[in-house]
Amino acid sequence: MIVVTGATGGLGSATVEHLLKRVPAGQIGVSVRDPAKARHFADRGVRVRQGSYEDPGDSFAGAEQVLLISGNDPAADLVSLHRRAIDSAVAAGVRRILYTSQHGAAPGNPYQPSDLHLATEAILGDSGVAWTALRNGAYGPLDQVLGPWQRTGEIAQPADGPVPYTDRADIAAATAALLAGDRSVDGPVTLAAPNAVAFDDFAEIASDLTGRTITRVVLDDEQWVAEQIANGVPEQAARFMLTWYQATRAGYFAESGPLLAELLGREPRAIADRLAETV
Repeated sequence: MIVVTGATGGLGSATVEHLLKRVPAGQIGVSVRDPAKARHFADRGVRVRQGSYEDPGDSFAGAEQVLLISGNDPAADLVSLHRRAIDSAVAAGVRRILYTSQHGAAPGNPYQPSDLHLATEAILGDSGVAWTALRNGAYGPLDQVLGPWQRTGEIAQPADGPVPYTDRADIAAATAALLAGDRSVDGPVTLAAPNAVAFDDFAEIASDLTGRTITRVVLDDEQWVAEQIANGVPEQAARFMLTWYQATRAGYFAESGPLLAELLGREPRAIADRLAETV
């Protein structure tokens, strides 16, 4: 059995949908905080059990593989919670744990989540079971990354660097292929689109798509933070996001790899195609 945690979230839910196309529903289980929110899976034959990282319960029982979707609560001790989930999976006899890590996770990366992912990967390495850390490329909505460029005609953000922005749907499909297929990969692996682009590239692509001149405007870090605060973003949250820009321009997210395309059996969705959906 394959058990997916966080299966009512965006990535987890999409991964289960792709698994249902590959394996019988009876071979899939989900561990969720609120089973009522996973009723649509239960109705299709998926095993639904209540479980959380604080208390996994028996949600991993009978599983050969577990997909551990990393937590995202900035107020929580996520490393400890991940450890609890990993220990529970090991105790349940799971043979392999797949963990959604972060592209570019490396010592010294200024983007703060890098440290928690490295710590979780270290726990997996000491767990005694086979493990895979899926270092997923940035897959957030492009409008969150670029700002209101359609209205302003500008991509006005801090200095950046190349990033292989990746479609979440592609990551979900590839993760399901890895869980359901005969191929296994060990340790940390990059799962990201093949081409890294910067905001200058986005401005050029957006200009071609719209027939307008979309300009890239580089904001000073402190100016950007001040604007975020003026728009109602808490300063702590703004400075947290600033570390992501700092990491991109330091090159921590520049590298990619072929694994995503190999698992999909096709080329991942291009930036131009994704950007066209927002025009």
